[in-house]
Amino acid sequence: MRVMILNGNPEPSSFDDRVGALAGALRERGCEVGVEVLRERDVRLCVGCWSCWWKTPGLCVHRDAMDDILPKMVESDLVVWASPLVMGAVSYLLKAAQDRFIPLAHPYIEIYKGECHHRYRYASNADVGLYVEAGPDDGPEDIALAREFFERFTLNTQTRLRFAATTGRPVGEVCDEALVR
Repeated sequence: MRVMILNGNPEPSSFDDRVGALAGALRERGCEVGVEVLRERDVRLCVGCWSCWWKTPGLCVHRDAMDDILPKMVESDLVVWASPLVMGAVSYLLKAAQDRFIPLAHPYIEIYKGECHHRYRYASNADVGLYVEAGPDDGPEDIALAREFFERFTLNTQTRLRFAATTGRPVGEVCDEALVR
């Protein structure tokens, strides 16, 4: 199984070690794992120009790290979105990468699970995993909101949320959940 981990940690910290432990445990279970540390990459903000839909279908106007990251996402079976919670939400880096996901969808709408959603541009899309670290001011409601946000994201990507876990869970349990197809 091909796994991509997007590490949205804005500052080096022990969270990076936990992401590394998750990547290592997935490799030990036979997965091919790539980790993108977003703070080390140039990921520009989506400007909402919609060129990726109309002018250059499937290609963003920004020439940045997402040129490398998006194809890897398409080739992956699972993309793990990892971030410490910041003021009860995932980091701006992770959200910026998520917003730049738009070129992977068509502008055309279809009914999916009883709702209107954009058609996916490719034959399939990677399942989603969420790996977060709660801060001292984050409670269960913050973790639940992050999970709900990514559950909605999976509707838009027409895939599923394989797991939503905090760094407080044993990494082996997180891996076991991540590997359930």
